[in-house]
Amino acid sequence: MIGAALATVLPLMAAPARAAEPADATVVPIQVTGDPAKRFNLVVLGDGYTAADMPKFRTHLAKHLNDLWTIEPFKSYRSYINVYAVEIPSGESGVSCDPALSSPRRTTPLHMAFWSGCREDGIQRLLVMDSAAAKTYADLVQGATPGNRQILALANSDTYGGAGGTYATASGGNAMSALIAPHELGHSLGGLHDEYDYYQRGVPGGTYAGPEPDSIHHTLLTENEMKTQKKKWWRWLGERSESGGAIGRYEGGLYFSQGVWRPSRHSMMKTLGYYYDQVARERMTERISGKVSLVQAHTPADAPVGDDRVLWVETMHPTGHRLSVTWTVDGKPVRKGSNLDLSELHLKKGTHTAKVTVTDPTDFVRDPAIRSSAALTQTRTWTVDSSLKTPSAPTPIDFNYSTPTDKPVGAESVVYVETTHPTRLAPKVQWEIDGRRVRGGDQDIDLGRFRMSAGTHTLAARVGSNSRVWTIDAARPTVAYALSTAARSLIRAGRTSEYTFDGPFTMRLTGTDDRPGVVVSEFRVDGDGWFNYFGWPTDSSAPWLFTENGTVIDSLTYGKLGKGRHTIEYRATDPSGNTGQPQRFVVTLT
Repeated sequence: MIGAALATVLPLMAAPARAAEPADATVVPIQVTGDPAKRFNLVVLGDGYTAADMPKFRTHLAKHLNDLWTIEPFKSYRSYINVYAVEIPSGESGVSCDPALSSPRRTTPLHMAFWSGCREDGIQRLLVMDSAAAKTYADLVQGATPGNRQILALANSDTYGGAGGTYATASGGNAMSALIAPHELGHSLGGLHDEYDYYQRGVPGGTYAGPEPDSIHHTLLTENEMKTQKKKWWRWLGERSESGGAIGRYEGGLYFSQGVWRPSRHSMMKTLGYYYDQVARERMTERISGKVSLVQAHTPADAPVGDDRVLWVETMHPTGHRLSVTWTVDGKPVRKGSNLDLSELHLKKGTHTAKVTVTDPTDFVRDPAIRSSAALTQTRTWTVDSSLKTPSAPTPIDFNYSTPTDKPVGAESVVYVETTHPTRLAPKVQWEIDGRRVRGGDQDIDLGRFRMSAGTHTLAARVGSNSRVWTIDAARPTVAYALSTAARSLIRAGRTSEYTFDGPFTMRLTGTDDRPGVVVSEFRVDGDGWFNYFGWPTDSSAPWLFTENGTVIDSLTYGKLGKGRHTIEYRATDPSGNTGQPQRFVVTLT
């Protein structure tokens, strides 16, 4: 799709204006991880869905979210995100100019339309909407503001299309729709640019002749110049790319085929189906984290406190790792964790300075400027006066909130609780797995370190006389593959099977899990990047087709597999976030 720089300036279709009617819409919480005033809120609108079409909208949304939660950094920071659907009944089914300029113009609440808004000189896949109407409907989500939300609008369409600007759009029902959304969020949320080497598909983009791009993932510099000048993606050079190959310098991007370079051969910003590479992932991590405050609450710091009380902070809790919480008094480290009992320090009489530093140690970030920014590092400071006595204030020991208990957690998740805060006591959280006491942190526990056996387990947190219980889903999903008839095959139990094809062949992947929900399957060829198996681009129910030179669909090539021997790996991720161990088979194309 066309990136942020273009989509925001394209005019809307010429259609009679219709005022948005918020009274008709219904806000449906899909995932709520916390107070919307303190979370990043993804607000998903539907357009062109009649009241009778609303089940279809819910199905489209579920597919989009299932794919989104398998993609980093959304997977690791899912706990930072609330998701709200705004169901807006449309008087007509579908959107305008879909799929052709001669197709009907429809009256829908968001005025969504292909062809850059039904323009004769527009781009067919560019799906735009009325931004003012989108804002009106998004404003129905209480607590979400322009500063802490992102709008994504889904069109009732099976046509490939979307756009990324201030707001993101995507068609709801295309085979690749769920991959369009994270690409467009790369534009809208991350400020990332397209890495396409064309503007109109099938037409080479020519040679870039401008200055050094502002884009963080495009450059005119050589690898040596990036290293020497410490610019662009120099910190990632040589790393194995999350989207396949190595981070380096690949020609083409910003709609030009020559004269400008990008970090990876194919990342999500160039080819749908692959992950964000490290350069884009770092930016997306910064932007998601920047929509929340690492420190969610803390002991009031607007007046001095006595040395007989407990200082506390409540922080965000990534799904995939722990934050670092470190306390100092008068500049000297004294403790790690969410609470600091000042009475245990036996401070000298007088005043002191207590400080807590909360840092996100994620491996997704290497730039020190991002690491030290408010998105990933925050501090709070208190003046401690030993002459003050903290008034006794009875506070029940209980839980305030926690990782949601209404659905299973994955076997490698970080589960957290936040407790009440008595002034002179730090409540102790006791953790149990299957009834056995285990060691966790003050407020969280990293399940990945227990390497639990496959199956279902029970996690309990106890504080005082209260408890919270989670189901741990430790069963990894499996994938079955089905190939078209091979010329020759060698099936070996417990060993890699091999197949020989004299021409094109198909591959179908079917992911299964022991629990309800959509399983997202992936494959990769010869160690390249993992690629989302979405069926076939024109029909999600059709298997993937491999041919020697690939199949050209809408000027893009799919399923190219040169002659010779190839290793194909496959795996799947379930709704709890568990990813199965990769399996493989070998094919030889003659």
